[in-house]
Amino acid sequence: MQREFPELPLVGIGAIIIENDRVVLVKRAHPPLLAEWSIPGGVLEVGEMVREAAVREAREETGLVVEPGELLGVYDRVLRDAEQRVQYHYVLIDFLCRRVAGDLSAASDAAEVRWFTREELPALKLAEDTMDVIGKAFAKLRT
Repeated sequence: MQREFPELPLVGIGAIIIENDRVVLVKRAHPPLLAEWSIPGGVLEVGEMVREAAVREAREETGLVVEPGELLGVYDRVLRDAEQRVQYHYVLIDFLCRRVAGDLSAASDAAEVRWFTREELPALKLAEDTMDVIGKAFAKLRT
């Protein structure tokens, strides 16, 4: 599968894990978003169901076992190079997830992982769609 300059969009699955009014974010160890904080997640594998991917990616990147719940959103992530060619193209599907087991620890392609409060998020300069979906997750838990 070619991630950079792909022939087709890739499906990315995100796990928004919230507990005690904090959300888990991972600092990426690889492009795209190298050294940036983002939602735990990754590319859907052939034959894998989207909720299964959320469980797998959460475990691989954070060490947490999660139960995926509500679909929070579907987002386009298209990143272009200096010549405006599509360098990365993802369709992101994000689920609200609940931790059922495990201890937080960076693994897989995560350089770092930690819990953040809502108040800490603006300083991270997250992508607009990332902030949007995290906001939806917090709102769902308040209702």
